Order: sequence, then C-alpha cells, then structure tokens
Amino acid sequence: MGQAIVRIAPECDIEVVAAVDVGDDPAAHVAGADVVVDFSFHAATAGIVALAAKYHKPVVIGTTGHTPGERAAIVTYAKEIPMIFAGNYSVGVNLLYFLVQQAAEVLGPEYNAEVMEIHHNQKKDAPSGTAEKIVEVLREARGISEDRVRCGRSGMVGVRPADEIGVHSIRGGDIVGEHTVFFIGQGERIEITHRATDRAILARGALRATNWIVGKQPGLYEMHDVLGFNA
Repeated sequence: MGQAIVRIAPECDIEVVAAVDVGDDPAAHVAGADVVVDFSFHAATAGIVALAAKYHKPVVIGTTGHTPGERAAIVTYAKEIPMIFAGNYSVGVNLLYFLVQQAAEVLGPEYNAEVMEIHHNQKKDAPSGTAEKIVEVLREARGISEDRVRCGRSGMVGVRPADEIGVHSIRGGDIVGEHTVFFIGQGERIEITHRATDRAILARGALRATNWIVGKQPGLYEMHDVLGFNA
C-alpha cells in the first residue's frame, strides 16, 4: 500500500514528503507534513498517531488488525486531531456499505440477507474483513444479534430463520476481491455487487481521504464522511 500511495499520489495532487517503513523513525518527518498517512503494522499505529498529535497533524489510518485495546488507545487522540480510521478505503466498497444499509432498511426482514465473497487462493482469512463489515452494516440496520450470523451451511440445518445472515466464502486463482449482497424475497431478489480488479483502488481512496481531512476539526471520521454520506 505504501508503494501504491507513493506511485499514485501525483495523480491526486499530493506530494509525498517522506516515506517511512516500520522500524524507521518518523519523528523527523512529521513536523513538515500536512497529513500523516498510516499503512503500517497494528502495534506501530499508536506511536505514529501520538507523533501526529504532538505536531497537530491530521491522520489517515488504513492499518488493520488492531486489538480492542490498541484501537481504544489510538482513537483517544481524535480529541486533539482530525482522524480517519477505516479498514477499507475503496470508494466503491464504501458506497456498497451505504447501499446495503439503505436496501436493508427499505426491504425489511421479509427479504433474506446473504453475503458472498470471493478472493484469490492465497488469502488466509475467511470471511474477508469487508464481508464482516457488510454483516455489521446488515446487523445494525435490522437489529440482528451477532449469534444469528451463519458462516456456510452443511447438513440438516433446518428452515432458514428470517433474522439469519448467511456468509459464504469462495477462494481461487488470482481474484482481487468480489463481494455480493443478496436480498431474497418472494418472487424477486436484489443483488448488490462490488468487484475489485486492481488494489490501487485502496490507495486512491486513501489519498482522497488525505485531501479531504485537511482543515477539518478534531474528531473521528470515516469514509462515509469523506464521501458525504453522513451529511
């Protein structure tokens, strides 16, 4: 991601004044930057954000895998500086989240919700983090508890409850990422799909967030704010 951001930044009218890897000391560079962008390692983020707060610089965080304690420590700095904290910076994926929320609320529980995600054969986790976020959006929109999420089905599972959310993972080849949400009712179904063909979409979204956060008030923001969904 760091390499993608450096490569694409000129297209987004952004100058990368310093590129710092894990193990380097970013302190010498933060003071001269307008925004600090963090795609590093979960244990490194808190220190980077503390430096940003010291110099009153906004931060864009794309690092994932933080423990609850690490995340809690990081977001405390949102009282001092503007902070965007997102697990996926793809503009299309974030639009998908928004559309899924709207569809879930409009269609109601009589339309069964199912999620399918497809990724390359080297991906180690399932379901994907994006699929988990989609499930979170569905649960919040419909007031469904976490124990009603079913990852795959096998055997005599019984009749499908109306408040269940099914999640299905497919792995193969070099697929960058595909997510489809099904709303299945009587006599019709709605499908909302996002297909990624290039990981550069994540860098472009992060750079869009970088431009957006300049001049914002301290607080914790997400891509919905960047894209105007929360306006």
